[in-house]
Amino acid sequence: MTAPPSDAVRTVEIDSRTLGRQRLSYAPHADDRPDPGEVVWSWVPYEENDGRGKDRPVLVLARLSNTTVLGIQLTSKAHPGDRGALELGPGAWDASGRASWARLDRLFRVTDAGMRREGAALDAKTYGIVAAALQNRYRWF
Repeated sequence: MTAPPSDAVRTVEIDSRTLGRQRLSYAPHADDRPDPGEVVWSWVPYEENDGRGKDRPVLVLARLSNTTVLGIQLTSKAHPGDRGALELGPGAWDASGRASWARLDRLFRVTDAGMRREGAALDAKTYGIVAAALQNRYRWF
């Protein structure tokens, strides 16, 4: 567990109803700016929303503004049968090579300044599977 960062760079959970329809488009670029399809690391609040959280890999889904992105957390904890999670398998963002799961049931606004590094990028096919699951779940068409 780590202390939350300052408000200026804090990752916050957002209600899908405040977003409107989102267009998700795979567009990773190897630069200093997070792009859809990339996995970055950021402090993510616990579900209890009690001010605690920890560093986690976050899949960037879309750009919300010039300085923020929409993302979902990844976890190495298995969630078989959980409709709020999607198995991705292992990826370069996990140095131990563990399989990852994308949490579809929690959306985050992540600031560019609140990310510490790019971990990797999903391949286009896997990003498409995640995007389709989210579009179906939140009716983003």
